[in-house]
Amino acid sequence: MSPTISYKDSSRQRRPGSRPNSLDTMKNEPPALDLYEDGHLETGGGDDRETLLQEPSFKPVGCPTGYRAELGSILLLLFLYVLQGIPLGLAGSIPLILQSKNVSYKDQAFFSFVFWPFSLKLLWAPMVDAVYFKSFGRRKSWLVPTQYVLGFFMMYLSSQVDSLLGEEGKSPDVVALTVTFFLFEFLAATQDIAVDGWALTMLSRENVGYASTCNSVGQTAGYFLGNVLFLALESASFCNKYLRFQPQPKGIVTLSDFLFFWGAIFLITTTLVALLKKENKEVTLSKEETKGIMDTYKLLFSIIRMPAVLTFCALILTAKIGFSAADAVTGLKLVEEGVPKEHLALLAVPMVPLQIILPLIISKYTAGPQPLNTFYKAMPFRLLFGLEFAFLVWWTPKIKYEGGFPIYYYIILLLSYAFHQITVYSMYVAVMAFNAK
Repeated sequence: MSPTISYKDSSRQRRPGSRPNSLDTMKNEPPALDLYEDGHLETGGGDDRETLLQEPSFKPVGCPTGYRAELGSILLLLFLYVLQGIPLGLAGSIPLILQSKNVSYKDQAFFSFVFWPFSLKLLWAPMVDAVYFKSFGRRKSWLVPTQYVLGFFMMYLSSQVDSLLGEEGKSPDVVALTVTFFLFEFLAATQDIAVDGWALTMLSRENVGYASTCNSVGQTAGYFLGNVLFLALESASFCNKYLRFQPQPKGIVTLSDFLFFWGAIFLITTTLVALLKKENKEVTLSKEETKGIMDTYKLLFSIIRMPAVLTFCALILTAKIGFSAADAVTGLKLVEEGVPKEHLALLAVPMVPLQIILPLIISKYTAGPQPLNTFYKAMPFRLLFGLEFAFLVWWTPKIKYEGGFPIYYYIILLLSYAFHQITVYSMYVAVMAFNAK
């Protein structure tokens, strides 16, 4: 409902512990191309498609018993996913800042392109997975340089973002902002590919299930830091009301300060990972995982051309037409009507436990042979919430008074958000369950 809600639910942005769309979730881990194993590529006989579709066989040696033996690796994965959520949260906060500067909805729609890399990463994921330096590590070959670029990019952006957002009464440069944050999210999506792949080999077979937990919890925490916490600390009114004794014209932090701080964190973390963390050398990849990049892309497009897959893609690509406008615009319209953007962002705080519990509850109903039934049943209710959001936008200016909005108004917003999340996660978990089959 708020931009925090709409962008996390958008098919263009990845939800914590999820993939951004159905095509992304359907992809298998791409086969590896070890350019340094024999100096040449092996080409297997028979049906390459059947071979590549086989489950990769790992042969871990000396697997530890229990998660305590791999607690350090689990904590590292958790922190890497937290870092991954920071760019997503920052990109989700920009529309709120733009709305406070009276940017048109046309420009807001244009800026939404920055979330596309997480939906399109399937196009370059095979390359990230297949090309690497064996001596440095299959995942570190991409993770380390990508995070270094992210760190330096954030530090450079910290010196330019104020001018891009418009200083001294100037209008924001929406085109430059979109290009800049598109590159920002492209780097974050590439880091996501590397971390997801590393999670499969960093942990032993008995502990690999903790990777999804790290993904969900870490990315949720990162998004919270980059969106909710930033918007609260950036707001002068919020800081003056709750955190200061003497009012100041600006918040405690600025976007420039926030970018510079996390840029430094990225650089420090990446250096420590590069020097101290070694990839698992005891994992032996099966022979079929030495297929080349072109074989992987051929397999990918052969799967997409299947009639059943085309039908499913058509369903996923058109399912959100009925409620996408309400999800994306409601929060912006509320800001336009005078609801403080930091208050809307803070509505996401009590939703974090709900967002963790809901998938566990809904998965009980999607574990059967027809998981999409839950998707179909939730859609009408989600469409009805679009009408309720339209009513909220109409109602908001009628109850506004000089001091802001009454408490009961925020309670209604919170309850609407909570019930909306039930429909969102019902549809999402159903699609994920179907893809898992």
